[in-house]
Amino acid sequence: MGEKESIYAYKKKSAWETLTRDQIKKAFEFAEGYKLFLDNVKTEREAVQKIKEAAKRDKKRIITNREKEAAIIVPGKKSVEEGLRIVISHIDSPRLDLKQIPLYEDQDSNLALLETHYYGGIKKFQWVTIPLALHGVIIKKTGEKIIFTLGEDIDDPVFSVPDLLPHLSHEVQDTKKIDDAIKGESLDIVVGNRSATGNFKEGIKTAIIDKLHKDYGITEEDFISAELEAVPTFKAKDVGFDRSLIGAYGQDDRASVYAALKAILRLKNPEHATIALFVDKEEIGSEGSTAAQVTSFIRSIIRDLNPRIDIDSIMLKTKVISADVNSAVTPNYIDVFDVKNASSLGGGVVISKYTGHGGKYSANDASAEYVAEIRAMLDKAKIPWQTGELGKVDKGGGGTVAKYLSRLGMEVIDLGAPVLSMHSPYEITSKVDIYSSFLAYYEFLKS
Repeated sequence: MGEKESIYAYKKKSAWETLTRDQIKKAFEFAEGYKLFLDNVKTEREAVQKIKEAAKRDKKRIITNREKEAAIIVPGKKSVEEGLRIVISHIDSPRLDLKQIPLYEDQDSNLALLETHYYGGIKKFQWVTIPLALHGVIIKKTGEKIIFTLGEDIDDPVFSVPDLLPHLSHEVQDTKKIDDAIKGESLDIVVGNRSATGNFKEGIKTAIIDKLHKDYGITEEDFISAELEAVPTFKAKDVGFDRSLIGAYGQDDRASVYAALKAILRLKNPEHATIALFVDKEEIGSEGSTAAQVTSFIRSIIRDLNPRIDIDSIMLKTKVISADVNSAVTPNYIDVFDVKNASSLGGGVVISKYTGHGGKYSANDASAEYVAEIRAMLDKAKIPWQTGELGKVDKGGGGTVAKYLSRLGMEVIDLGAPVLSMHSPYEITSKVDIYSSFLAYYEFLKS
C-alpha cells in the first residue's frame, strides 16, 4: 500500500515530521540569529551594512552598489564559462516613506505631523495606531550623511498614525469599502504637541525644527534630500505555545535574505562560481538603479570574474534561485486559496514553478526540466519542500524578481518560505520553513 501511495498520490509532508530531532534543534537555534537580524535590519541600507559586516568577518568577497544592493561572490572549482549559481533575494519591504517636505502643523488638533507616501503593497488600515520608528539617512547639501534611527531603543520616543474612535467613525469609515475608509493621504505620523515659547504662527512645528537642528544639525530643507522610512517598532518574537513560529516586521523578504546570507557564508569550495545577490525595489516593481531589472550590476559582477568571457553565453548557462517568500494558507480565508496547490506553514521551503497573475501574465514560468532538477536536489538532501502559488487563478497573483533574470536566458525558479499575513506590519513564519530555506540555498550554491 505504501508503494502505491508513493506512485499514485502526492502528499504534502510536514517539515516537523521530515526533519530529524537534531535538525529541529538546529532550526530553533537558527531562528535566534534570524530574529536578531530582523530587529537590526529594517531598511535596505541597514541590510547591506549587515551583509557587508558578515562578509568581511568571513573573508568573503563582496561588491556593493549605492549602499542598497550587494553581491557576495565565492569562486568555484569549474571555470566561469560553465555558468554560475545565483541566489537572489530582495532587501526592501512595504513601509511608509516620508514625503520630501513632510513636516506640518495642524492647528485644529494642536499636533505636528509628518506626511508619508506608502511604499509597496499595503493594507492601509493595518498601519494606523501602531508604534512606528523612523530609520534612514539625511544627506545635507555639503554631502554630510546623517544616519537617523529613532524609536527602537527602550528609552526612545515612538511615532504613530492616528485613527478615528468607533463612536464617530460610522459615516466616514464603517459604511465604506475597506480601501476607502483609510486614504493614503491620511497616513500622517504624529510627531509632537509641545509649542515653542514665543509668538510663533506655527509654534509646534517650530519647536520640532528647533529640536531636530539641535539634536541632529538638520534643517527643514534637509528633508528634501533624505530617505526616511517609518517602520513598525515590533521586535521579532516567538509565536505560539510551542514557540514554533516567528512574528516580526519585514519577513518578506528578509527571511530569504538571512537564509541566503548564511548559506553563502557557510560555503567553502563550490563546484560553480556562486553569487548571493541582494537587491532593492522589488516591492515597487524592481524599478531603479539598485533593482534586479537593471542588469548592469549583474553584468559587472560576471565581467569582474573574467573580463574576457562572453557574458551572454555565461548567462545562458547560469542557474538561479529567486529567493522570495510565498503566501501561506490563511485559516480564516481559505476560499481564496487553491489548497491543493497552496503552501502552508510548516511544510518546508516552497517551490513556485510560476508567478504572475491573470493567465500567468508578467510571470516567470520555470521549465519542467529545471523543476525536476530542483525536486531531485531537495529530495537527495532530504530537505522538506512543498509547492505553492499565490491564490486561486482569478483571485490574486503576484511577481518576483525571477522574470528579470529569466529574460537574460538564465534558468530561474522561485524558492522560499511561506509567510502568514504577508505585507502586514507583523508577519508570521515557521522556524522549520526558514531553516529548510537555508538548507535549500546551501545545497544549490554548493552544486
